[in-house]
Amino acid sequence: MLRFLFALFLAVSAAGAVADQGRRGAERQQDGRQMSREERQRMRDDVRDAYRNDRDRQDRQQQKTRQMSPEERGQLRRDIEDANKQIKR
Repeated sequence: MLRFLFALFLAVSAAGAVADQGRRGAERQQDGRQMSREERQRMRDDVRDAYRNDRDRQDRQQQKTRQMSPEERGQLRRDIEDANKQIKR
């Protein structure tokens, strides 16, 4: 009885391995196919768009973090002081 269970277990394991191997072979065939010109161009355009969006985001971030001029700092300070006075009232 124990031998029968072992043989059954071995057969089920082998069937699973064979099925898995078949799926991997199909994936390899799909990966190995050549991309058409249109697919390559679409991929290039997508990558360019992604880099362009990233550069735009970096430019906006740099503008936010630029140093303020003394006049801008003074105006901001006055605005904050005025707002604080209005809150106290």
